[in-house]
Amino acid sequence: MISTRTTERYPPIGDYAIIGNCRSAALVSREGSMDWLCWPRFDSPSIFAALLDAEQGGCFSIRPTGAFRTERRYLPDTNVIETVFHTAHGSLALRDVMVVMAEGDKHNALGAEHEILRELEGLTGEVEVELHYEPRPDYARRAVSLESRDQLGVWCHAGAAALVLRGDVSLAIAADKRSANSTIGMRAGERRYLSLSYSSDGPAVIPALGSVADARFAQSIQWWQSWANRCTYDGPYREAVVRSLLALKLMSFAPSGAVIAAPTTSLPEKIGGQRNWDYRYCWLRDASFTVRALLELGYQDEAGAFCGWLLHATSLTWPELQVVYDVFGKARLPEDELDHFEGYAGSRPVRIGNGAHDQIQMDVYGEVLDAISRLANRPDFFDSDTLRFLNGLGRTVCDQWREPDAGIWEGRGEPQHYTHSKVLCWIALDRLIKLHETHGVDIDVDRFVVEREAIRAEVERRGYNEQLGAYTQVFDGDALDASLLTLPWYGYIDGTHPRMLATLERIRERLGHAALIYRYADDTDDGFPSGEGAFGVCGFWAVDCQVRCGHIAEATEAFEQLIGYANDVGLYAEETDPGTGAALGNFPQAFTHLGLINAALTLAGDGRTPGAIGGAERQVSGKADTR
Repeated sequence: MISTRTTERYPPIGDYAIIGNCRSAALVSREGSMDWLCWPRFDSPSIFAALLDAEQGGCFSIRPTGAFRTERRYLPDTNVIETVFHTAHGSLALRDVMVVMAEGDKHNALGAEHEILRELEGLTGEVEVELHYEPRPDYARRAVSLESRDQLGVWCHAGAAALVLRGDVSLAIAADKRSANSTIGMRAGERRYLSLSYSSDGPAVIPALGSVADARFAQSIQWWQSWANRCTYDGPYREAVVRSLLALKLMSFAPSGAVIAAPTTSLPEKIGGQRNWDYRYCWLRDASFTVRALLELGYQDEAGAFCGWLLHATSLTWPELQVVYDVFGKARLPEDELDHFEGYAGSRPVRIGNGAHDQIQMDVYGEVLDAISRLANRPDFFDSDTLRFLNGLGRTVCDQWREPDAGIWEGRGEPQHYTHSKVLCWIALDRLIKLHETHGVDIDVDRFVVEREAIRAEVERRGYNEQLGAYTQVFDGDALDASLLTLPWYGYIDGTHPRMLATLERIRERLGHAALIYRYADDTDDGFPSGEGAFGVCGFWAVDCQVRCGHIAEATEAFEQLIGYANDVGLYAEETDPGTGAALGNFPQAFTHLGLINAALTLAGDGRTPGAIGGAERQVSGKADTR
């Protein structure tokens, strides 16, 4: 049993906002505390991890000394977070950005490898502010000794890298040299900067403050606004779509084109529970949803870069695919536990790495081939290596689809014959056959046609329960699974087919809580004790499915309920507690934001079969904006 004293030391997961530079990210609480930061990459060891251990993890806090209330927002069309503190004596704005700039600007400026700028501006009256800086590199496993270098700031070693904090304030290092503190007064009209930088290559670059810092801040705002303004979507709920798009961009890794699942690890799916996973990696199950979202919103280059990463990463394990890879395509992600951390609100274990990397999940073949098929009109697409790659994936599907697997939800029990996995195997072969028909792609077409029809026959015979009136989680079973809501999305079955209409109804009855949808029933044996929230993307899948089933009014109502579960700055976690609306699981979650974007696109009238090859694709160059 987790004590109240333990949980009270942790802000709600939904109290956080994210900043980043498309290489790494930081989470800042509503009260101005930076409680999570990993540098130089998303999956690097943490610099601050108070999110996972309030006592040992480390943080960088800026807040008024007395009582206050806050309001916050992202500056329009940016990932710059502004927190306004209101006190009895005045008000103060804190604006946080991880510096980002266009490639052309980089060549004209000498900057740190990574930098966070924290801008303080007095708005009214006078506010006394306390600063507390407590870095704890390497998940708080490394000894810390802060060193003052006068005008060069406060230094800390983070392995071979230098972590430098500078500001136009005086910082006093504590006697144990493990933290630095300051108390300052901020009057209306005053502005000050604190710069936290990270340098690992060569001599450390010390970013300038004053007007130069102000220019870097302005450049970052301009970069985000310029990127967001490329969005071509002009349909309903545009504000929510653009915010989700900006969140998705924050979770992209510019050097490779990869998109991670979330920037955090081990935020629990149930407070005090064991379902605490490291999501700072790239899951193939997101592939189709990612490519469709990017293409339909006008980001063809980013879609091409993502598929470039997809082809590179999966080629390293070809002709078999893994479930998850790191941002450069590394295939092995050994899972370990940080026993010295108490976990968020006492939820242990805290894990780094992810054991799902060695599971077999057959659905990923359909995801990869569906994603790639969307880019089939690229003139340079069908080189000999890509043709060999595609044909090899199809052969693997033919060889293995009859075997049990771990399923889309990565259960750690015994492998089973998951209906969703079989359908995605059908999708894999279907996309290859259509590529052959429309583009003359040389594949083992006769074999693929035979196996595709065999898969459909098995799904319809064993994956649909006539007595229940629904497609089922596993063959010959009677349990439901929300992943089956995606069958019309992939084009396996028309949404108005009686079997799909009945499946949607059963899932909403048994797994639904208003607009929220659980992945599967609470008594499902997935290798862990029961108990989790409703899964964010599943609610949006249900909206998409409702539209394709012709239930437009119900879908619109559900969508509007779901967007109400975002936090105050438009971010979604992996899961939601239906009873309280609280965010659960890793945060923010790319899959949930992708679900919102794709549901909005479908609501806006995009009724094309998502996997269709032909007119639905967009030309792409394969080059993305990089930082």
